[in-house]
Amino acid sequence: MSAKKGPGMRVAVAGGTGVVGRYVVEELTAAGHEPVVLARSRGVDLLSGGAGLDAVLEGVEAVIDVSNVTTTSAKKAVAFFDTVGRNLQDAAARAGVRHHVVLSIVGIDRVGFGYYQGKLRQEEVLKEGPTPWTVLRATQFHEFAEQVRDRLPSPLAVVPRMRIQPVAAREVAQHLVQLTLAPAQGMAPDLAGPHVEQLVDMVRRLLRARHQRRLLLPVKMTGATGAAMTGGGQLPIGPGPRGSQTFDAWLAQHVAQHVAQGG
Repeated sequence: MSAKKGPGMRVAVAGGTGVVGRYVVEELTAAGHEPVVLARSRGVDLLSGGAGLDAVLEGVEAVIDVSNVTTTSAKKAVAFFDTVGRNLQDAAARAGVRHHVVLSIVGIDRVGFGYYQGKLRQEEVLKEGPTPWTVLRATQFHEFAEQVRDRLPSPLAVVPRMRIQPVAAREVAQHLVQLTLAPAQGMAPDLAGPHVEQLVDMVRRLLRARHQRRLLLPVKMTGATGAAMTGGGQLPIGPGPRGSQTFDAWLAQHVAQHVAQGG
């Protein structure tokens, strides 16, 4: 369900052209608000910040940060989220933004994955800033299986063993908008999908649905990181909202859309 319509407000969406960002933009628009997309393709470089960022944040009342970087390197992830987080914080403070919301990931403080170190730094930067804030940690999206498949060389697909509780990206966007329109609450309850899944099984079902033949090779990552991933380190450990769309329901919808587009 989309957020209720109300008095329109300007809301900046950092990463508004990404997987979740585009849904956030749609939800804000449907609710009668004005989304302001912050993305390089729209002429806004979050890494450099500067006067351009100040200009687009004029009149903005809230910021939703769903920006992302594709890397598994802790050094690169920390550098990206630290820089983007500080640029957004500084510009938001100058613009008088009343609420800064960040999308994070469930389990980043329990799984020592390089990218997660960057997300932890993003949370730290947010907490250090002057603007009232909210962090929503969500589990992996249903689209994660497709992202893993696209990164794998053919014909052999090496897929890490990982227990996750995937959630629909659109439902994540809906929760982000609802949180943004409410008072800042700090760490919000974790958002997860309806069922626990094994990533290897998700990729296998995706390939079968798309009629793609690949040899899957499940592997366990080494050390404490691998143990945490296979042992449920990325699953929610407390009560919180749960999405309603299952991975299989998303997959059926996704395949239908792919066929309709001539894929």
